[in-house]
Amino acid sequence: MALPTIPDYDLPADDLPAARVPWQLEPGRATLLIHDMQRYFCAAYGDGAVDRPDTPIGQAARGIAAIAQAARSAGIPVFYTAQKGNQLPADRGLQADFWGPGMKATPEHEEIVAPLSPAAGDLVLHKHRYSAFQRSNLETLMRARGRDQIIVTGIYAHIGCLATAAEAFQRDIQPFFVADALADFDRARHDMAVAWVAGCCGVPLTAADVVGAIGTGTGA
Repeated sequence: MALPTIPDYDLPADDLPAARVPWQLEPGRATLLIHDMQRYFCAAYGDGAVDRPDTPIGQAARGIAAIAQAARSAGIPVFYTAQKGNQLPADRGLQADFWGPGMKATPEHEEIVAPLSPAAGDLVLHKHRYSAFQRSNLETLMRARGRDQIIVTGIYAHIGCLATAAEAFQRDIQPFFVADALADFDRARHDMAVAWVAGCCGVPLTAADVVGAIGTGTGA
């Protein structure tokens, strides 16, 4: 039931599947979500993997950092999701059947990895289910800021990130799924998540696409 040991693989960055919709990322409508980039989850890629460019989590972290820097400079709200350790059974719910008790309430598990530490003005939301919208006030915070687009980054692509993109769509929030600012268990599941979003609920982009759209304000 524990997390697997995740092998290295190259993130998708070229020839992404075409989206079925013509949505354009607009900085004035967008929010950035950095999903579950906690030490507990990143440890599945190996010690120090987040700092190495040859690992999927290292590649994703670089893409997330570039987007976050551009987003903060442009006044785009930056949200993090993070789970709490030592969850009560009622909070853990059915996830315990799949993944066991989860993380402990220690910095070694709960902290956001250092390259992506939240900055002043960023908001960290705690959640207990796959989707960032479940049992959080993410949608309320977005609507209060006049935002109806979400840039999805983080881990794991085929679990929480995919669930978040699907739920965003169902809440009439346009998701943009950043293929090389996400990491997963392996390339096959990563590709599946990107393809599913393209076909059913959102728009796949690269980190360079997003940074370019934020910088020019013309959309991607």
